[in-house]
Amino acid sequence: MKAEREYPIAVITDKGARWSGTGHPWIFGSDIQSVEPGAADGGLVDIVTRRGQYIGTGFYNSASKITLRIVSRNANDRFDEAFWRRRVQYAWDYRRQVMPADLSCCRVVFGEADFLPGLTADLFTDVLVTETLCAGIERIKPVLFPILAEVLAAGGHPIRGIYERDDMAQRELEGLERCDGWSELAPHSGGTVTEITENGIRYRVDFENGQKTGFFLDQKYNRQAVAKLARGRTVLDCFTHTGSFALNAARGGAKHVTAVDVSEFAVACARENARRNGLSDVMECVAANVFDLLPQLEQQPKRYDFIILDPPAFTKSRKTTQRAMTGYKEINYRAMRLLPRGGYLATCSCSHFATEELFLKMLRSAAKDAGVQLRQIEARQQCCDHPILWGVEETNYLKFYLFQVV
Repeated sequence: MKAEREYPIAVITDKGARWSGTGHPWIFGSDIQSVEPGAADGGLVDIVTRRGQYIGTGFYNSASKITLRIVSRNANDRFDEAFWRRRVQYAWDYRRQVMPADLSCCRVVFGEADFLPGLTADLFTDVLVTETLCAGIERIKPVLFPILAEVLAAGGHPIRGIYERDDMAQRELEGLERCDGWSELAPHSGGTVTEITENGIRYRVDFENGQKTGFFLDQKYNRQAVAKLARGRTVLDCFTHTGSFALNAARGGAKHVTAVDVSEFAVACARENARRNGLSDVMECVAANVFDLLPQLEQQPKRYDFIILDPPAFTKSRKTTQRAMTGYKEINYRAMRLLPRGGYLATCSCSHFATEELFLKMLRSAAKDAGVQLRQIEARQQCCDHPILWGVEETNYLKFYLFQVV
């Protein structure tokens, strides 16, 4: 290390050093040989090999299996207010470059991909909604949150508050309490509902009660791809949630759209969003279990020539991946059988445990069993405000395919 350091030292094993060399910022407790006294949960430590080679500086948390999260690999960095401001500004500048016309609703910070481990921050017009899954980020919130508000304001997007959605069970695995509400670290005003416009479509976003941070931003441009194919089509949107794919299809000129979700609340939201955008005459919203509905539709004459499958993550661990792939195959097989020759299928998975290799293997098997052939139109991933950091597989999670059934 090039300069005197003020942080306790954590020594990692040779195996941990090899893993760190891949670029991944996580180091697990089993790969830590020793930690000097004085290391505090949520505090910074210098990470070195058994031979004393500097690996990086990261957040330490003895309560977590991910015991170390590397923040910087530069031994000259000073972790003061200016450092964190550079990190936030870097993340915001990236979005300004890659999606300048879509900044009013976007993911401002995507955790490890933006070198702010465990932090998610989504901008919904005038509110920033955050999730924190790292004790180190939790500890520096008094510095970080005012910076976020200042950087957004300077970039032309002032906010009326920061709302924390820290009610996830995963926080308990990090030794953190579950909670949610307005952050007192930035001024706030108004209620917990706002309106966003994405792809020209207006949505009411309830960031207090909605899933995750309130709205799924990662499919923004995939919805545009669906809209381009929808003109004149009769569309079935499965797992519609609040209707985003269905609305894009309807706005794209679909003849008729049926939006289906098992949640009555989600269907009511989708119906309201259709009304809000003047699309109620084209879009029908139905509360039903997709796994029950698709076999029922097979018994009827073919009605749909475009089916969209956007299910929730069927697996959130490696242990349940095989069971999840069975679920993915079931809905894709049914959709392929329902579509006429020349019909279109949009299908995706939002679980990084369902890898691209597994997903493609599933699709090939489903197509074979359904007796159809797939002509690929596009293979897409998550929106660019959810960047994929090579070497960090967790940032690469969304698979999205558009096919014609031939």
